[in-house]
Amino acid sequence: MAEEHFSEKDQAQIVEAIQLAEKETSGEIRVHIEAHATIDPIERAKQVFFELGMHNTAQKNAVLIYVAFDDHKLAIIGDSGIHEKVGDNFWQSEKDLMVSHFKKNEYALGLSLAIEQVGEKLKAYFPYLSQDKNELSDTISFGGKHEK
Repeated sequence: MAEEHFSEKDQAQIVEAIQLAEKETSGEIRVHIEAHATIDPIERAKQVFFELGMHNTAQKNAVLIYVAFDDHKLAIIGDSGIHEKVGDNFWQSEKDLMVSHFKKNEYALGLSLAIEQVGEKLKAYFPYLSQDKNELSDTISFGGKHEK
């Protein structure tokens, strides 16, 4: 199970990174970790994105970081609002950043740094407004457990 690869401290670091990133944006960031991707990781990320209700954000500015830990696969996808602003090259650079840390067994750090950079892009295009509310949980979802 993928959850066992992340200590409570690692999980707290990742959740804190999400909360800090979302503090200055109306955008939403989720991290989903499971052991295996039985299909292409981007296609699996799209399934998880839908299962987590991430397509329901008001400004279409949710971002999912998907990791199939045991298979060494990952994907980052953003809803249409943010994707049209940053494009494929940004997602690829964030994947490269994470991979560089994952190769050194720095999983929580790699995820946290990518979350921080995604948060900066979200802040630039979707700044926090006083009426914004946290539309999605900040917790990490693991395997088949999807908390909305």
